[in-house]
Amino acid sequence: MKTFYNTYAICSFAAIGGGLFGFDISSMSGVLGTNGYKNYFGNPAGYRQGGITASMPAGSLVGSLISSFIADRLSRRTAIQVSALIWIIGSIFQTAANGVALLCFGRVVSGISIGIASAIVPVYQSEIARKEIRGRVVSLQQWAITWGILIQYFIQYGASFVDGGANNPDQGTSAFRIPWGIQMVPGFILLVGMFFFPYSPRWLASKDRWEEAIQVLANLHGGGDVNHPKVLAEYKEIEEALAFEREQAETSFGALVKPRIFKRVILGMSIQMWSQLCGMNIMMYYIVYIMKGANIADPLLTSSIQYIINVAMTLPAIIYLDKFGRRPALLIGSFLMMSWLFISGALQASYGEHWDDPDKNTSWRIVNNKSVSQGIVACSYLFVASFATTWGPTSWTYPSEIFPAKVRAKAVSLATASNWLWNCILAFGVPPLLWNINWKMYMIFATFNGVAFIHMFLTAPETKGKTLEEMDEVFDSGIPAWKTHGGSSRLDQLQRDIEKGDLKITTAAHPTATTTETTAPTTA
Repeated sequence: MKTFYNTYAICSFAAIGGGLFGFDISSMSGVLGTNGYKNYFGNPAGYRQGGITASMPAGSLVGSLISSFIADRLSRRTAIQVSALIWIIGSIFQTAANGVALLCFGRVVSGISIGIASAIVPVYQSEIARKEIRGRVVSLQQWAITWGILIQYFIQYGASFVDGGANNPDQGTSAFRIPWGIQMVPGFILLVGMFFFPYSPRWLASKDRWEEAIQVLANLHGGGDVNHPKVLAEYKEIEEALAFEREQAETSFGALVKPRIFKRVILGMSIQMWSQLCGMNIMMYYIVYIMKGANIADPLLTSSIQYIINVAMTLPAIIYLDKFGRRPALLIGSFLMMSWLFISGALQASYGEHWDDPDKNTSWRIVNNKSVSQGIVACSYLFVASFATTWGPTSWTYPSEIFPAKVRAKAVSLATASNWLWNCILAFGVPPLLWNINWKMYMIFATFNGVAFIHMFLTAPETKGKTLEEMDEVFDSGIPAWKTHGGSSRLDQLQRDIEKGDLKITTAAHPTATTTETTAPTTA
């Protein structure tokens, strides 16, 4: 079977796992305004709708917690395939749902899939990519999420016209069964396609499959040449890091609670927590309700513009994250999102009024003030653009790169579990918040962004330009986070030494090689 080794192709295809998350987000937001959905499921609102929406992140919380066991035992690649298979099963249950109970069960199953994929896809991407483009290719996870949201939303939008349209009181179930059935397709593509891509070289090395590991490194970064200086330098880095971890004689769980690693675990979990508490997924799940409160144009059509912005504005982050850096993205993003939410909340507080929504979704809206309605919608769009260029890609990239190999899958699974825990809480809690405190909800999430800004300023060092094996130096150097700037890597010097002949590396693939100056320990 042919195996493809182009890094962009590998990481782009694996990012379909992120696309599944996007599909699920808009598989719900796109049907909320259709009578087919309302009639069949008893016009759910408040806690009932919150429970339906929250069932997916609840499953994702479970999936993220079990993901590391699958990824460490069976490989990162296989874990992604397992998630694709579970996604297909969950989609079948959702499509066949005959009531709220089966719908929630299907969403829990799909959530388990998304939890596994969201934890392991960034790990796989970070372990495949070279340091110069790691931020870029891991950001493809977020871009795939935005594409999944957009594609599924327009499938939903198209399906909303069946049986007389979304406003037809007798609209049938095709409005939601068609898009929920179609979402099986990307899962099948991911399941089959991953057979054509390599295992992670770092996972192979962790299993003492050194010959395979260096061959994969060679195919990824050296044109197939195992003696390429870049390949040998990276091999030495991986080998020495694994040897050091094994000398510590700690279990991966034991290492997680050691102070030097535990502070990174807390940081990774915090970043994923703030990525939810910033308010972005509220804009994705319940944008139809928000546009309804703004009382401007067709809520479904107005919402679609937001999804297009989300896709388009993630692209600059993919291109520039490795140059711009992770730390500025986090700080600038928090400040901008805080600003847009405060402005939006202030506009609604000043110009809105109570409204008895017959659907019990919103209790506050703008009446006969088009300019204010346009201002609220504009703030919503600017908020999404700010998230897409900053926190969106960085919140997946940063946790996937800061942990040692021994604990990487487990630590990232904990960080991702934090994402899904808060996602679940918000998905369940926002509908009653919109009903009970309306515009004040914006002020709460704006404040969260302000706290996130302070937290990241104090605790998140810059990691751009460093290899995965150099993260111990970044976090253990004692340099305050606000004084770190990324920069040069030890790998570059290793490569220069090998090119000049000052350093030769003994590898599992060439155990008889001679050494000069320095010899890398051979663990194979």
